[in-house]
Amino acid sequence: MSSLLAYAKGYLISMNPKQVGALRRAGIYFVVGYGGLVLVNNSGIQLDNMWIAYLPMFIAVYFFSRWADAKIASRSSNQSDD
Repeated sequence: MSSLLAYAKGYLISMNPKQVGALRRAGIYFVVGYGGLVLVNNSGIQLDNMWIAYLPMFIAVYFFSRWADAKIASRSSNQSDD
């Protein structure tokens, strides 16, 4: 298992920083968006049009994922400067 992690880490290091950032943002958006969908779908809300619940959730997910990505990127750049 550790050899797989070492391979993945080596692969990510050799990737273009723009690719790493895009993959990181997509991963954050996927995890937080999926969690939001689970939360909304299991909340018991019974609306005629569920987009009334989904649209604000996806907007919040977008802004949260952008904020989380900026925090992670600043931490990784601070660690690489040290």
